[in-house]
Amino acid sequence: MQKKKPTLAEIRDWPATINVVRCATALGCSPSHLYALLKAGEAPVHILRLGSGRTVVLTASLVRLLETGSPDPQPPTPAAVSALAAA
Repeated sequence: MQKKKPTLAEIRDWPATINVVRCATALGCSPSHLYALLKAGEAPVHILRLGSGRTVVLTASLVRLLETGSPDPQPPTPAAVSALAAA
């Protein structure tokens, strides 16, 4: 049995962060697919890693993705910031 895909209006009322499974349901993909995208650094939404093993998705990022059809630009990695500062 598949979970009901939430509407954009419902997603806007979600808390500031959600778990990966809930985000996958909203995107219409499997949690394992979204976890694979996260691991590869290719997820279309912003995440926060909280300690070891806890990852949450920023709901605002998910809403922007669903509204615009394109992911938020990813923030630069710490290594990229260091390279820019050294230049």
